[in-house]
Amino acid sequence: MTALTIPVTAAFAQPTASNAVPAANDRLTAGTAAQISALQKVKASLTGAEAKLDSRLALGLRARTDTALRQALPGLDTIARTKAASVDVDIEVAAVSDSLLTRLRAAGASITYASSRVRSVRATVPTTSLTAVAALKEVTHVRAAGGAMTSSSTTPKPGVGSDAQRAPGSIVTTVPSKADRTKRVEAALNRALTARRSAVAPLVGTVTSEGDKAHAADVARTRYRVSGVGVKVCALSDGVDSLPASIASGDLPPVDVLPGQEGSGDEGTAMLEIIHDLAPKADLGFATAFTSAASFADNIRALRSQAGCDIIVDDVLYFAESPFQDGPIAQSVNAVTADGALYLSSAGNEGNVIDGTSGNYEGDFRASGQRVGKFVGDAHDFDPGPGVQLYEPLSDPSGGVPVTLHWADPLGAAADDYDLYLLNGSGNVIGFSQEVQDGDDDPFEILGTDPFTTNQRLAVVKYSGADVYFQLSALRGRYVDSPDGLAAYTTPGVTRGHSATVDAISTAAAPAATPLPFDLEPGDPPNPSGPFPNAFTRAQLPERFTSDGPRRVFFAADGTPYTPGNTSSTGGVVRQKPDLTAADGVSTTVPGFERFFGTSAAAPHAAAIAALVLSGNPGTAPDEIRDAMVSTSIDLTPPGTDPRTGHGVVLATRVLRQTGATPQPLVRTGQATVAPAGDGDAYLEPGESGTLTVPVTNIGDGRATSVNVRLRSGDAGVTVTPSVRTYGTLAAGATASRTFTIRLAAGYPAGKPVSVAATVSFVGSYSPQRSTLSLPTGQPAAEPTRFSYTGPAVAIPDRDATGASVPIPVTGSTYAGDIRFSIDGTTCTTDEGATTVGLDHTYVSDLVGTLTSPSGASATVFSGNGGSGNNLCQVVFDDDATRSIVSAGSTDAPFTGEWKPVSPLAPLLSQPVVGSWTFSVVDRAGGDVGSIRAVSLELLGYVG
Repeated sequence: MTALTIPVTAAFAQPTASNAVPAANDRLTAGTAAQISALQKVKASLTGAEAKLDSRLALGLRARTDTALRQALPGLDTIARTKAASVDVDIEVAAVSDSLLTRLRAAGASITYASSRVRSVRATVPTTSLTAVAALKEVTHVRAAGGAMTSSSTTPKPGVGSDAQRAPGSIVTTVPSKADRTKRVEAALNRALTARRSAVAPLVGTVTSEGDKAHAADVARTRYRVSGVGVKVCALSDGVDSLPASIASGDLPPVDVLPGQEGSGDEGTAMLEIIHDLAPKADLGFATAFTSAASFADNIRALRSQAGCDIIVDDVLYFAESPFQDGPIAQSVNAVTADGALYLSSAGNEGNVIDGTSGNYEGDFRASGQRVGKFVGDAHDFDPGPGVQLYEPLSDPSGGVPVTLHWADPLGAAADDYDLYLLNGSGNVIGFSQEVQDGDDDPFEILGTDPFTTNQRLAVVKYSGADVYFQLSALRGRYVDSPDGLAAYTTPGVTRGHSATVDAISTAAAPAATPLPFDLEPGDPPNPSGPFPNAFTRAQLPERFTSDGPRRVFFAADGTPYTPGNTSSTGGVVRQKPDLTAADGVSTTVPGFERFFGTSAAAPHAAAIAALVLSGNPGTAPDEIRDAMVSTSIDLTPPGTDPRTGHGVVLATRVLRQTGATPQPLVRTGQATVAPAGDGDAYLEPGESGTLTVPVTNIGDGRATSVNVRLRSGDAGVTVTPSVRTYGTLAAGATASRTFTIRLAAGYPAGKPVSVAATVSFVGSYSPQRSTLSLPTGQPAAEPTRFSYTGPAVAIPDRDATGASVPIPVTGSTYAGDIRFSIDGTTCTTDEGATTVGLDHTYVSDLVGTLTSPSGASATVFSGNGGSGNNLCQVVFDDDATRSIVSAGSTDAPFTGEWKPVSPLAPLLSQPVVGSWTFSVVDRAGGDVGSIRAVSLELLGYVG
């Protein structure tokens, strides 16, 4: 698709301002100018290495030993960013290499994530090593770790000096409290397991989203006989902490989570429940978006290339995402949509001009003539008329929000240098961001407003360069007239980043049922309610916090300008965003999201409707689905396509009426079995034949006709006859079985599993379906053989993606028929640093354990399980265990006995087992340490 160009007059009107009383805000006071000059003096004197540092880190390091600098800035905590012993940073590099990572670790850094594609490393670096890290030749920038926010509701928080409550959304710059996470997850899991034990019938879900009826999805499923079958929908958010509880309660099926990418938090679980409510037969997947921006970008691609997701939806905004160019995250969205995936994203909860909830200003830089001290610099004039105003005033409840400044230079090539300052009502600088932009940097500044200060205001200063278009956004804040006469100026277009890419479906929010139960700010009008149990109509009002568009973009993803030489309000192209509106304010079982508000809830509703459409129209191009959803949306006020709700609210019945739908059959193989016909024992052995029974089930929505199964083995020592069996017709939900004869050659290796490729054909768009049947052969030995790691204890690096590994050498039988993995120990205890356990570590839920076979196949043994408990000792991981390690809680520590691993171990036996196995442990959270001490494998070989 191409960008929609909107006439400039329609896209961006002049900044809106109310009738504030004029004040003497047309000049910088002497004190303000002196403080900004002091900051700029530091900027001008930075060394080469210091210039690569985040400006607040650079200032903090200087101020630690410069008393005069601290005194020159009385309203600023100059060393706030460098008080701690270490700092989380994003290190941008020319290239990621093993050599670089080794040198970073030598400087004391813990590596959380490294992306070769994005050329970025998320790390925790000792404060005293920051300058040395920046001095490395491969390093181009060291920034404070990029923050992000989801677009959901949180527990309302009081605003500054009032009883106001924060607009929906959780701002995340650090990992949530491990203690809070553990308490929440374990409580949810205990409730679900208790309900399951007391249920007289299998649980099929305890809560359904009100959006199911508001979008008429329940009617659409019945009328068009579509369920999402054959479609895989994947979500990206913070985490899926309560996933085991939602599965136990029947509110979710098993979810394909990218290995090690469970994240932390529960918004992802709530999003998945919504998708499952509306598209109950869709396959589901997940990956966290919160490790880092680079990890988010990589996970978008991995969900498509590794997990095979057809539809991807997220609810995350990284603050550094440019409004004016598709950056790394947006480029990943472009890549997966070009590959055939449909991508949806929340528009955001940052407010809009129509509802008077906006904290966004954008326009051409206008020099005010106010120079800053003796250094270069000119403050922006916010007043579009003949007057001059140097400040943008913030509402008092806007304390504690991030403020971003972006301007129209290409990413990685900003030659114009703009700075951002936050002041209090007395004119003292209380926050700043002044990175060095000298031709190879990003056009971006960010600061946080003070949570406890009233009457705050922002100033934008051009340090050097040209007058270009810029955007100043207080994310989840609001620009309002100040008590001392400053007028607030707002413009539409706060939505930005990957949600605003051409092919992404940016989703606004409207309530499905009851209204948001608190005012966004004091004195606001009532929040709207929704139609539940009825469906949306044209009378529906959107949420007052939903972000508005459109989005002006100046550069293609590679930095090529759309309008060379024109980076003003008459240049670039304009994208109509958001695209459509969907439901929020709905019910889930997830703790903290029992009533789920925000565009975070809206986007998965739209994604689920898209899954219904694709389910009934397999192979339909994403553009066709998008166009159908947009063109059939119900127009909401104001009339026509608007910057607040896009084309309107989507209804499943209207979309499917346009696209049509054919109930699709989907036939898959089940668990095959072999009945040997050889020497009378229960084992299929070399030289013998047996009866192979292959069941198939139609899990689809429509009747399957002309069903047949073709079997083929690529091993010359295996014969299957006949090669094809006919199964006839299968109604939806029906199962049928047929038998084949399988024969092994006399020289077939003892114990080698038979792999048979199965192709199921039937009349329907999802035909054929392919799978591999793995069949055991040979007579197992009487006793397993134990193989152990015999080396010294290996320390597990704290919060480092590399982790620790130990080898387990295996000899003897080439193949094995059964496997158990043990974390050993002699005396089990929860003592910190215990040397008698197999794996000592406080807070074992920090850890991900992986077992890898000599063939390179791997299985996740545990991942974020066990809460705050310490130590694993005499633990046996067995596929046949009755308890899953996923259900392990803090009170189970020290963890002992038999547990089912996160993913099955049996697939590791499909290849020869002789060689070196590896057990690896990665610590994903800081503050707790430990070591791998004693582990072993039990393998059951074969006779002969």
